[in-house]
Amino acid sequence: MKILVPDTIELNLADLTTSGDHPVVYAVDEPIPAEHRDAEVLVVWRNTPENLSDAAEELPKLRLVQTLAAGPDSVLAAGFAETVAITSGRSLHDGPVAEHALALILATIRRLDVLLESQKDAVWNAPYNAAQSNPKTEQLYTLDGAHVTIWGFGSIAGRLAPLLAALGAKVTGVANSKGERYGFPVVSTEELPEVLRTTDVLVSILPATSETTDSLNESILRALPDTAVFVNVGRGATVDEDALLAALQEGRLRAAALDVTKEEPLPSDSKLWDAPNLIITPHVAGNRPKGSARLVTANVTALKEGHPLTNQVAG
Repeated sequence: MKILVPDTIELNLADLTTSGDHPVVYAVDEPIPAEHRDAEVLVVWRNTPENLSDAAEELPKLRLVQTLAAGPDSVLAAGFAETVAITSGRSLHDGPVAEHALALILATIRRLDVLLESQKDAVWNAPYNAAQSNPKTEQLYTLDGAHVTIWGFGSIAGRLAPLLAALGAKVTGVANSKGERYGFPVVSTEELPEVLRTTDVLVSILPATSETTDSLNESILRALPDTAVFVNVGRGATVDEDALLAALQEGRLRAAALDVTKEEPLPSDSKLWDAPNLIITPHVAGNRPKGSARLVTANVTALKEGHPLTNQVAG
């Protein structure tokens, strides 16, 4: 079985090679070479939309597309035939994204952006020191006792929530259905507005779908206390950026941190760059899909043996 492997990551597929499969490295920003259009498996990581569209049109024998991204939205949008199985990289990014989310949460809560600006100006920020230690405001500067709401409670949240709880936070998840996941209470999406009234930190790990576009809108932002902070490590498409910008400019949101934006790279003329109390990182929460080779090997093996595929989202 020919397996197209992206040139954006090194994968040890020795077990597949030993069993007679043929991995071939391809460029993710160019059309698939004619001699490799007989491939049955396509592994995707940081591919251009043009490359994916070309693959969808020009690989007639394709049976499986394995994306290493947690969110398969770009692959689903490429137009692959319904007969082609599509599997996501769910769980590959749990650790790195949870780490980055925690870093952004702590940075916004402790207002490290303010302190870094003071450092650049060689200023010992006495007003910050006073606010951080004032009994009336000190709760704003700690996760101990904070109410953290995680919107999109999947496997990444399963890694993040215990880290927050270890620092004393009270974690509530939000998902399509209520219940308990990973030992934490989860409410339904319909209950979100009520939960937001007592939320200190709102973390979005929502995927990009037609249903989640602009989920963080003006209505949701107005339901939050003006002392709350917002962190997005999910997808940029889920945030109404104009509404977020207005909330920050008007002081209806204490601070925010974005690892993802609607347009990436974020244009230099975007108003988000100059938004008050906003931390921006360049979509670096993941970037290290751990266990990729194991997942590719397992799914190729399952495909050949007719067994269920891991993380199948289509096909």
